[in-house]
This record gives sequence, C-alpha cells and structure tokens, in this order.
Amino acid sequence: MTPPSLGAVAIGRNEGERLKACLQSLIPQCDRVVYVDSGSSDESVAYARSIGALVVELDSSVPFTAARARNAGFARLVDGDDPPEFIQFVDGDCRVEADWLRVGAAALAEDPSLGLVTGWRSEIHPEATIYNAMFQVDWQRPAGPIDVCGGDMMVRRRAFREIGGFDPTVIAAEDDEFCLRLGDAGWKLMRLPVTMTWHDAAMKSFGPWWRRTVRNGHGFAQVGDLHPSHFRRERLRVWIYGLLLPVLFLTGLWIGWWLSALVVLLYGLSWLRTAQGLRRQGLSSAMALHQAVFLTISKIPNLFGMMTYYRRRLTGRDMHIIEYK
Repeated sequence: MTPPSLGAVAIGRNEGERLKACLQSLIPQCDRVVYVDSGSSDESVAYARSIGALVVELDSSVPFTAARARNAGFARLVDGDDPPEFIQFVDGDCRVEADWLRVGAAALAEDPSLGLVTGWRSEIHPEATIYNAMFQVDWQRPAGPIDVCGGDMMVRRRAFREIGGFDPTVIAAEDDEFCLRLGDAGWKLMRLPVTMTWHDAAMKSFGPWWRRTVRNGHGFAQVGDLHPSHFRRERLRVWIYGLLLPVLFLTGLWIGWWLSALVVLLYGLSWLRTAQGLRRQGLSSAMALHQAVFLTISKIPNLFGMMTYYRRRLTGRDMHIIEYK
C-alpha cells in the first residue's frame, strides 16, 4: 500500500539559524515543503529556495498574521496535481523531531475520523533564561484527545478545506480558533505521546515577554468573541487581577490603607497558589516561586491586549499583529 503523501508549511520572519534547522528537519522527509515569509530582511527567502523549498512571500500591504501565512502556505502546497494528503504546519523557530512525521502520518492514516494530530513541544534551552523556562512549562500538555493545540500540528487536507482553513483576521490564538472549528465540524483532535518539535524561544529580556503577554490578551478577547466559552476563565482572571484589584489598590490609597493592604494580600495568595501548582508540575521551589511572579503580574499586560482588541473592534481598525521578537 502506498503511504499517504506528506507536505509541510513553515512560516517565519527573520528566524535566521532557527529557520535553517526547521527546514533541514523537513526537506528530507516530506514530499513537498513550503516556506511562507512575512517580510524578512535577512536571507531566509534565499536560503529556503537554495535547499529546495517552495517560497511564498506575503504582500506587506496586507497585515501579517500567522493564520494568513499558514493559509497561503497551504494554498501553494496543494496547488497542482497530487496534493499532499497530510500537512505538517510548523513555526520557523522550531525544529521537527526526526521520527515525528512518520508517527503523525501513521496516526492520521489509521483513523479517518482524525482531523488533526499534534505531539509534544519542548524548549531547546530552558535553562538559559527565566522566560525560556516558562515556555518549557507552558509546552507541557497531557497526551490524548484534545480540544485545541498550538500552531505545530499535522492536519488532514480534507479537514482543512472543509472548515476553510485559519481565520486570517485572528492575530493571536489563531491555532485555538482553528481547532475549535475543526472540532465543531465533527473531526477528532489528538495529542500523541511523542516529541514533535523543539522550540527556540531565545527570549532574554522582560520587554519581549511583556509584548508576547499583551498579544496573548488580545487572543483571549478576540477568540473569546468568536467562541464565547473559550478562554472564559482567562478573561475573568484578567478582569479581576488586571483591572479590578489595581483599581481597588489605588482607591485604597485615597480612602484607607487597609483596602490597599487587602489587595496586596490577595495578590500574595494568588502568587503562592500559582507557585504550588508549578511545584506539582515538578519545578523546584525556587523556580516555581520565580515563575509565579511573572504569571501573577501577567494579567496586567493581558489586560492591555484585551483592551487593544476591544478598541480595534469598536473603531473598525485592522487587527495588526503584535510583534514581540
């Protein structure tokens, strides 16, 4: 029996050596690979062409989004005769584990009801910075049936076409939004207990973390508008810890110190609960307490992102991507 054909779509912008590692992990194992570039100023496009990848350069007059890039890559990949039956989507800052493509394709081939499979993503250098370490914790997800996953995924071509691909207007959590529609259409989604990709965050300072967290908040609001039950708890936490408690703290400076002290106590309790949860995931006490600080204050940049979305929606402005690299 002829194995199903497999294609890949990698997306990126100025990823440098990370993109080289990404494409090198795909080219030998895929029937066809497309690289979609969102306005790189480095040699990404030239390198991709030099090793045999098909290249799509997005028009910069239209706002860049990861969703738009993935759609463009899919369109180029299936253009022509014998389009791949399965498509691996991957971000350009990730290297694909050697055995993943075979395992993922076998799972899709075995179960026709599966629309998507994904695996485990790991951080290449989690020890380098606190920010990389937080990524590593965030990537840890249990295997089995899932509702949503990140942008590294292997998708059945028919399922992708059935739901119309990614929503190009969604600038963050577009992968969640895609998965939710896929599930609503009756397709099953599965995370296999296999390492899939190695991510290179290379995040070294507070500024990029803050901007990424602002972008996450934009995703909570935008995808929450499209799918009200999704990110409901996240939005509630942002309203409480990002808006209500700061307002109460400032009010306490005017009407009485006890109110401000109560707010500080509530933040402290949230920090301790978060740290306890991280300890249960296997982190050391010191690392858990450190990461809990960032997770506790993350609701403030999340709020900025949510308010950015609501302002854009009310004024009818384009949903421009919030860059953090």
